[in-house]
Amino acid sequence: MALLSLNNIEVVYDRVFLAVKGVSIEVPAAGLVALLGANGAGKSTILKAISGLLTPERGEVTRGEITFDGADVLALNAPDRVRRGVVHVLEGRRVFGHLTPAENLLAATSMHRDRTRVGVLMEHMFTLFPRLADRAGAKAGYLSGGEQQMLAIARALMTEPTLLMLDEPTAGLAPRMVEQVFRQLRGLAEARIAVLMVEQNARAALSVSDRGYVLAEGKNRFAGPARALLDEPRVAEAFLGGRR
Repeated sequence: MALLSLNNIEVVYDRVFLAVKGVSIEVPAAGLVALLGANGAGKSTILKAISGLLTPERGEVTRGEITFDGADVLALNAPDRVRRGVVHVLEGRRVFGHLTPAENLLAATSMHRDRTRVGVLMEHMFTLFPRLADRAGAKAGYLSGGEQQMLAIARALMTEPTLLMLDEPTAGLAPRMVEQVFRQLRGLAEARIAVLMVEQNARAALSVSDRGYVLAEGKNRFAGPARALLDEPRVAEAFLGGRR
């Protein structure tokens, strides 16, 4: 059984605009799934539907089901979904620029009552992301874009999620940093964390993913193993910059 399952969901904004038109997605309990498509295809909206962040933008799921770990989560608010194990790293990193990396990590631990556990998690994050340990005394606002992205991921992992969702994790990063972020996400997937990422760099995303979904105009267009999507001429023509 899939950890996360979206069954024919529709999302409407302001009770007028139909942004997602019957999309179905499954994410297994471990592995990396890429959600791809052109701007406006509905990718970010789907992540917000899963994490419960549609309401502040006057959006709602008007049809279909979202189940996580076998339970319907549509009635849950965003904090309750985090407690269930769903965490969402929004586009743009959005770290607390006036705080240090350690203080940013602490900001994500209100759900943990065991302070010893918090300390263990922080040490683990600095092991996973040694660059953050190197910059421990710096304010997050002075970190590079890549370092801020690492911090955003580490902060999300402090909640001990079973599903990590990321919206455009490599946007604006140098090629070497893009490779590093993808390598870290691949490592998390291999460590038995489910990862669902929205990414514009489709070819690179599929190269590290287990499975992919391609959306167009709010609908499923292609779905399958990442390797098969890389080799699919129609996907290459429409979304990967030409035929292989």
